[in-house]
Amino acid sequence: MKCYYAKGTEAHDPVFRLSLGRIARNAEQAERARLLLAGLDRLDMPVTEPGPIPREVLEKVHTTELLTFLETGWAEWQKLPEAGPEVVPNVHALNSEKTYPKHIIGKAGWHMGDTSAPLAKNSWDATLGAAAAAHDAAKAVQQGDDVAYALCRPPGHHSSADVVAGHCMINCAAVAVETLKETHSRIAVLDIDVHHGNGTQDLFYERDDVLFVSIHATPETYYPFFVGYAHETGRGAGEGYNLNIPLPQSTGDDGWCKAVASGLDRVQEFKPDALVVSLGLDAHENDPLKGLQVTFDGFRRAGEMIAAAGLPTVLVQEGGYLSPDLTTSLVAYLAGYTGRDIEL
Repeated sequence: MKCYYAKGTEAHDPVFRLSLGRIARNAEQAERARLLLAGLDRLDMPVTEPGPIPREVLEKVHTTELLTFLETGWAEWQKLPEAGPEVVPNVHALNSEKTYPKHIIGKAGWHMGDTSAPLAKNSWDATLGAAAAAHDAAKAVQQGDDVAYALCRPPGHHSSADVVAGHCMINCAAVAVETLKETHSRIAVLDIDVHHGNGTQDLFYERDDVLFVSIHATPETYYPFFVGYAHETGRGAGEGYNLNIPLPQSTGDDGWCKAVASGLDRVQEFKPDALVVSLGLDAHENDPLKGLQVTFDGFRRAGEMIAAAGLPTVLVQEGGYLSPDLTTSLVAYLAGYTGRDIEL
């Protein structure tokens, strides 16, 4: 299995996060990459540095305004008197009538959906590297590989065309989809992150050439709260091409794997030419964000089931946060996917 990772993404190490009314350390730390890389080392899977990603691929996913904000926003923010080290919004564009702002504070509120994806000095280069990893993994599958893995951070599935949020910047799963679309007509996205992939859903909600399936902790009690419900099935041409399977936060291996199997049944009905998996590992019982109760065995079983679907597949890393178990969670999933008998 080819694996792609841009080492420069480690320079993105966000600090700010607002959680339950308190300023907290951001969960999307550079240490995540090192824990995931340790998992690849255990499996003897070397990583390849991705090449640059063409701008036109990014523009198929995101607006020009958002890309410009991500590229230039930090430098513009630093021109403010007494500016902080990271761009964090303190106002949001919530009115039905609104005009795109000229001021950087307004731009931050327009393009940033919450306070958990702060923009720092190296964030643009890091998210370009993450997107490039997804792009190159999709190219490998285009060229005949059965599967390829992109270790992407920052992750991307909470980012829509014009808004970033939830630790995410460029939507790497959508980059993989648009790259595959150059040669494949129908793409399915299976998102198994503990959080609903609201950005990915938004990007493809009105399309019938991309099926989106998300298995996640119920938004009744968990981020992103406003979206991710079962009644969201698509709009217009996309009606019927969106499937959400929200689960109680008490769900363990059996319930989660049953949901993965249901999601895969819908994928097979769709008859896609290729599959993109948003591979979140934060459903683990010891993940600090405490969304679901999946164990290493659950991840192994999910890897086996997804591999058994027999589709050309791009694995795009999403969540999974700072826990000693993050390394083993990746090992368990990839061991299941590749059919390797590894002691966990």
